[in-house]
Amino acid sequence: MGFAGALVGLSLMMGVAGYHWIAGLRWIDALLNAAMILGGMGPVDALKSDGAKLFASLYALYSGLTLIALMGILLTPIAHRVLHRFHLDRDPG
Repeated sequence: MGFAGALVGLSLMMGVAGYHWIAGLRWIDALLNAAMILGGMGPVDALKSDGAKLFASLYALYSGLTLIALMGILLTPIAHRVLHRFHLDRDPG
């Protein structure tokens, strides 16, 4: 959980910095856009420059893959317990 929280925090900071310095958004708007992309909701502000659009595309891909990986890491112990609980980890042979 700590690793997941740290990775989400670092990812959010990267997104805020990129939206601020590359896309030229104010800090609060950069935070909103980064949080929305990281949460899977999509961007809020329209981007005008090609560099900003490229950053947003790469950040969205990174965010999606990071979300999938973190969910796998966090849900694996729960799924493992469920398999043990219902004895589904045994070989049927």
